[in-house]
Amino acid sequence: MAITVPKVKSMKGKEKISMITAYDYTSARIADEAGIDIILVGDSLAMVMQGKSTTIPVTVDEMIYHAKMVKAGVKNALVVVDMPFMSYQVDYTEAVRNAGRILKETGCDAVKLEGGREFVPTINSIVAAGIPVMGHLGLTPQSINIFGSYKARGKDEKEAQKIKEDAKYIEEAGVFSIVLESVPKRLAKEITESVGVPTIGIGAGVHTDGQVLVFHDMLGLFDDFKPKFVKRYAHLKKVAVEAIEKYIEEVKQEKFPTDEHSYL
Repeated sequence: MAITVPKVKSMKGKEKISMITAYDYTSARIADEAGIDIILVGDSLAMVMQGKSTTIPVTVDEMIYHAKMVKAGVKNALVVVDMPFMSYQVDYTEAVRNAGRILKETGCDAVKLEGGREFVPTINSIVAAGIPVMGHLGLTPQSINIFGSYKARGKDEKEAQKIKEDAKYIEEAGVFSIVLESVPKRLAKEITESVGVPTIGIGAGVHTDGQVLVFHDMLGLFDDFKPKFVKRYAHLKKVAVEAIEKYIEEVKQEKFPTDEHSYL
């Protein structure tokens, strides 16, 4: 059965939400067939797919391109697309226009944007236009130039209090769920208990309403770096390298192709 925004909201406190970040048809189809609840087309594709050092360079057109591929591979999962840097920060009109483009041109179900109380009017405007919004608090990668690092956020009381307050602000603005990234599990638990919408953690402990990991991280395909919160459920890069090495060997030694793989 297809997952909808109301279905995700109804899962809070009843069933843990599984979310994975994917960027193309093949990975989306695999995740969907496995039964994932939500597929996020993340702006992290800048690093995983484009080899960039941050998420900042990604454009709206690039997000749409990847989201179209993901949507083509999905039958049941809810598809959420990140609004990239500077696609919603300028003014509400531009934010609604970009969110609308993403929804119309990809067929996705919702968009996600980073930030707290400063983006309440933006969230209000996008939701008012009929576009569901997922929030994102804690470590917000689009603000890396302000933070200066990818370290956990909310460890000191002042920052933790702001994140808690921001969660309430964006809930009231109309988000249907909130990603909590790289925050102490105690803080994530407090936020989860204080808001009426589901929280989805990444590096936020077990007490959130759901969890998200990147497809390439959890399968061991991307190993340029490994955040503390990543658990590798497989090591497919090693398998792939060994397979390609075997292919190269057989080509060099004329062991491939055999008659089995040739037209006779």
